[in-house]
Amino acid sequence: MSLMRPMRLLKTMTTHQKTGGIENTLVYWLAVEISALNEIFCERYIDRHTRTYDQMVQAARSGKQNLVEGSLENSTESNLKLSGVSRASYGELVEDYKDFLWKRGLPVWEKNDPRTLSIRSWRIDTHATHVTHDAHETHGISFADAESFANLMVTLCTKEGYLMDRFLAGIHDRFVKEGGFREKLFRKRMEYRKKGVT
Repeated sequence: MSLMRPMRLLKTMTTHQKTGGIENTLVYWLAVEISALNEIFCERYIDRHTRTYDQMVQAARSGKQNLVEGSLENSTESNLKLSGVSRASYGELVEDYKDFLWKRGLPVWEKNDPRTLSIRSWRIDTHATHVTHDAHETHGISFADAESFANLMVTLCTKEGYLMDRFLAGIHDRFVKEGGFREKLFRKRMEYRKKGVT
């Protein structure tokens, strides 16, 4: 089975096309992809009555929701904090998927494995038509293949972690250069007072 396919996203949103802000970024759409695939994986392979199921579902949700909530904050400090929580969630998911593989005696693909490199090279089209939740495969990987599915998730979550690191660095640089919400408000107050004096 060939893995050299363009990345398709799972349809988890309505047909209403959202635009602007975080929803036009690669880091957001990969979070959407991971959230949907994680749900399918957990329903198929993880006992829903276990703590692991709850933790994995919550981690994927936390990753996406905190990313969105952070982008809506006026405060750069709050954005950094929430985005940091989002970043940590993907680190947790990587470990959960590795644990799944290890406990079943399945290999974790090395970062230089051709299959891993293939997944990492896929591009996300933020305007692509999504496959449905009822699909039985994605990216050429069958959901029935536990090893490939889990390693797909390890690779996607690792990639999202890398994108989040870059995203956080951008927020941090902006905070250093422009200051936080309170500092901006203070500057505006001072400018207003100066105008009032003159």
